[in-house]
Amino acid sequence: MWAWQLVLAVGFGIGSAVIPVLNAEVYVLGVGASGALDPVVAAIGVSVGQTIGKVAMFLAVRYRPGYAAKKGKEPKPVNLDTRRGRLIQWNRDLSKRLLDALSDRRWGIPVTLLSSSVGIPPLYGVALIAGASRMGLLSFTLSVLAGRAARFITLALGVSLF
Repeated sequence: MWAWQLVLAVGFGIGSAVIPVLNAEVYVLGVGASGALDPVVAAIGVSVGQTIGKVAMFLAVRYRPGYAAKKGKEPKPVNLDTRRGRLIQWNRDLSKRLLDALSDRRWGIPVTLLSSSVGIPPLYGVALIAGASRMGLLSFTLSVLAGRAARFITLALGVSLF
């Protein structure tokens, strides 16, 4: 009986990893509150599905066509006198700092763990930027799986208490 629950949860996890509108937290809370499925099995399935989806995003960025040719290109200059220009420059600076942090062995795994368990910075962006960084696939996968599992199992156990 738990096998189909796991398959359903993995499928939803993959979808919610790639499509931001699908909320995995709401799925785990809804499963736990309804009592229709085992919330811990659903949490594990969603964690595995989310990890598969984020790894797919990571690999899509890392191995996209033309990536090597684009690496040396300088970005277009922006007008810092306008609000839009300052926002673009702030976004570039933030992305560069996150890319440097994910490329560093000391900070890559903690940033990914924090993102996957707490959500700050958002894991969607971290997965994309990590694909462009020098972070290893195995360390990214394991840190996302550990953080997501901790987040969703905690939610599932919290709901199952009521």
